[in-house]
Amino acid sequence: MTEMQLYLIRHGDYDEGQAGGQGPRVDLGLNDAGRRQAGLLAERLAARGLRPSRLLCSTERRAMETAALLAPALGVAVTPERDLEEWRSDLGRLDGEVFMAQWQALDERERAYHRFVPEGETPLEFSTRVRSTLHRVVTAAEGGSVVLLTHGGFIQVAFQYFFAYGDAAFRRAFPAAGHTGITQWRRDEAGRWWLERFNDRSHLGDDL
Repeated sequence: MTEMQLYLIRHGDYDEGQAGGQGPRVDLGLNDAGRRQAGLLAERLAARGLRPSRLLCSTERRAMETAALLAPALGVAVTPERDLEEWRSDLGRLDGEVFMAQWQALDERERAYHRFVPEGETPLEFSTRVRSTLHRVVTAAEGGSVVLLTHGGFIQVAFQYFFAYGDAAFRRAFPAAGHTGITQWRRDEAGRWWLERFNDRSHLGDDL
């Protein structure tokens, strides 16, 4: 098996709210802090000379805007990938406090199967999407490096794929990725995955 590098990068900081003051909460794109974070990350990647074979990006606005700022530094075009989106839990229809109240009221045995809104995903469906997407991407890659511009929840659930553990592990602890944090996995020639770095945000310096 050919060695490869897989980089999972979280988007920059962003704003969320109602479009025109009506309807569900939506992604309003990167804010000033997010654009600054993405710019610092782009400088770091350019200095490092990383040249991936592909840059796959979630189709959510905050991710697309971050990827657009990184693409010139990486020397590769952005490929939108809907399966890299964040957990489609309540689709912006529930207030944060309402969401957490419903979540905390659930029995732990029921949480994996709970659907907040009819068109949304259960946590189990989200986990399956993440793991299936990663398997598809790494299977298609012929060595080299691939960058996935995605979300904190996706990066968190990715640990289930690489370490082959279940959701129960998150009841004790979970890996939280910050904005523009780099998580790097290396697959060796034997097919084993090595976690080279997690949530590396050293490019932000004092902005951490």
